[in-house]
Amino acid sequence: MIVVHHTGNPQDDDLSAEEINESHQTQGWVCIGYHYVIRKDGTVEIGRPDWAVGAHAYGKNSHTIGVHVCGNFEIGEPTAAQIESLAMLLANICTDYDLPIDRESIVGHRELMPTACPGKNLYAQMDTIVGKASFYAAQ
Repeated sequence: MIVVHHTGNPQDDDLSAEEINESHQTQGWVCIGYHYVIRKDGTVEIGRPDWAVGAHAYGKNSHTIGVHVCGNFEIGEPTAAQIESLAMLLANICTDYDLPIDRESIVGHRELMPTACPGKNLYAQMDTIVGKASFYAAQ
């Protein structure tokens, strides 16, 4: 399963994987909890290696990949570049791990536990993003 997250800080920020890593280490974690980070300009940065268990969805980490989309999508909107990069990344991950490209395999964090994550404005686009991922995988 792939779990989609947002930053959720008070500002609609654009933190790098390195900055998130430093924040998570300050909290006592080994390293960044997410496997991928998608910046506002659509750049995909590597977080934890895929082979390492993530720290992004309590009780679900052992069988999930965590994708962090930078921003607070309770107050801001994901950029078009982020949406396209997320869809392409999801297509690649699903292809690599032989996962179906559907809403059972690709979820927002809020679908696993009580949280606003990945924010209402990103969550509202999840069906479209999964559809785009399916399109990209077929290319």
